[in-house]
Amino acid sequence: MKIGIGIPNSIPGTEGRLLVEWARRADALGFSSLSTIGRVAYPSFEELTTLAAAAGATEHIGLLTGILLEPTREPVLLAKSAASLDQLSGGRFTLGVGAGARPDDFEVSGRNFHTRGKRMDADLELMHRAWRGEPVAGSTRPVCPPPVNGERVPVLMGGTSPAAIARTVRWAVGWMSGGGGPDFAAPMYERVRSAWRDAGREGSPWLVALQYFVLGDDPEAGHRYLANYYGEFSERIWAGVAKDPEALEAVIRRFEEIGADELILSPTIASLDQPEVLARAIL
Repeated sequence: MKIGIGIPNSIPGTEGRLLVEWARRADALGFSSLSTIGRVAYPSFEELTTLAAAAGATEHIGLLTGILLEPTREPVLLAKSAASLDQLSGGRFTLGVGAGARPDDFEVSGRNFHTRGKRMDADLELMHRAWRGEPVAGSTRPVCPPPVNGERVPVLMGGTSPAAIARTVRWAVGWMSGGGGPDFAAPMYERVRSAWRDAGREGSPWLVALQYFVLGDDPEAGHRYLANYYGEFSERIWAGVAKDPEALEAVIRRFEEIGADELILSPTIASLDQPEVLARAIL
């Protein structure tokens, strides 16, 4: 199982240059991927912009949006941005997308919350056409640079609905679990594997998970961030946060047991010592 790290783009008060230095350190320490967290109605750094800066500061680490709220975006511009980031990073980028569950993210985007699923299905079709170099949306020529692999930007799907599983099988290289822990991820992994087989997809889906952590002398700072970000659901999330090396080792073993291919350990405090502290604990 590969071990990636989150970048604190969603922690309020984080300075932009810290994110760039965080990316450099994560790359040098050997983490497999660098993953954002995405919302719109929140004072976070925009995910694709963050990863574009990270791409220029790194050489090896994968770059992942985990998860970008696709129906809040205009699909042609998203296809163009994703293909650009794919090229700028030398093919290190994976576009993690989900439908979203919070109405305010759609209100501030000026997009309909209740039709997000239908729009996402249409958007994914359009984006893949754009990546293949087909004219779209009235254009008479391609609208974005060709992806590094020549055909598509790799897509990772989030969400737990039957529609999300269907999108995974049709469009994605795999599926990503949010911060619910291994016991939440395990049955979802089985659903994805089963749907993958039933659809006749070759190989196996790439199964990813996010796990929050906080290491150091001020864990309450992480608690405050999660309370701010998740509101009424924060205590349930906080209960599963790995707060010491022993807890981290235990949760990593559990994700290995359920067959995760990659685990993203996501920070809850934006301190530059966290990548090194995490690496010493588990790498």
